[in-house]
Amino acid sequence: MSTALAASLLAWYDRHARVLPWRVGPKNRKTRPDPYRVWLSEIMLQQTTVVTVGPYFAEFLRRWPNVQALAKAPIDDVLAAWAGLGYYARARNLHKCARYVAEELGGVFPDTEEGLLTLPGVGPYTAAAIASIAFDVPAAVIDGNVERVITRVFKIETPLPAAKPEIRAAVAELVPDQRPGDFAQATMDLGATICTPRNPQCLLCPWKLACQACGGAPETYPRRTAKPKRPFKRAIAFVLFDAQGAVWVRKRADTGLLGGMLEVPSSEWKIGEIDETAARRASPAALAWRKAPGEVRHGFTHFELEFAVWIAQARRSELRGGLWVAADEIGSVALPTLMRKVIDHARKSISPAKDTKKGPSRGRASR
Repeated sequence: MSTALAASLLAWYDRHARVLPWRVGPKNRKTRPDPYRVWLSEIMLQQTTVVTVGPYFAEFLRRWPNVQALAKAPIDDVLAAWAGLGYYARARNLHKCARYVAEELGGVFPDTEEGLLTLPGVGPYTAAAIASIAFDVPAAVIDGNVERVITRVFKIETPLPAAKPEIRAAVAELVPDQRPGDFAQATMDLGATICTPRNPQCLLCPWKLACQACGGAPETYPRRTAKPKRPFKRAIAFVLFDAQGAVWVRKRADTGLLGGMLEVPSSEWKIGEIDETAARRASPAALAWRKAPGEVRHGFTHFELEFAVWIAQARRSELRGGLWVAADEIGSVALPTLMRKVIDHARKSISPAKDTKKGPSRGRASR
């Protein structure tokens, strides 16, 4: 059965494979995939959609066409190019991995799962994906799309994440010795285009006759345990403008959330109401702060965050450390999405009657 399923899926993939910038499609089977492109795409695709990754992948290739070029790039340039993709530890590990491969491995990626697992930022899924796609190693490549397909085909009732061993065992049985890389990409394509979370197109599926959930309620698979509600945190963000509208930012610690990225200062991110008196002590300077109307919300994996935004104008001589970034340079520095949202909110809150290039008013702080 497993041989027939693999054959039918590969035949479907030969006709319907998605065209992706990092992929060598089935019509170009004689062309060997570039491990650098496969690795780069797999790191970018972690927790991120194909549509979002496309432009970032193209820009990285334009600036750093091979692992040696990426290894030589300053980390701040890599973080700036990554800004907006989220999960910034991936960017730091990407750069660390590039340096390791270029300097310790002569620019050559390992061609086994075991070897790939020794690289910074490469876990079991990524190692399996690179080994399979770049080197045609028979490996069980399992992302969210594959989990959905397999739990439906085999009607696996165990909820995720407890179902992962069953899913892995099922995929391992299906992976063919010939074209395992194409098989891995085919299962991902099947989940992304046919076996979708809602309204799966079962009539078009090459596995419809074998799928045990087909004709029942496939949308209810995979089964999931209820997720706990994410904590809700609040803080105050302090946005400082100079007379020309440049904004003052500083670099976060290299480790931890948003590590190595730039930020506007903020108070501690805490659950509960904000103690403005205590929060004011976190401001970068004793200035006439005023509160912008509304708040900025942002979701992280494990919690939600709401920023109240306080604004002030300062002379450059009043701040030490950090750097001033002109309005037209915001897009070229390593600011995470959250901080871009905060700065945008602060700029929009400045009265339209005032010239934003001259910065906000030094009015009283609003309580």
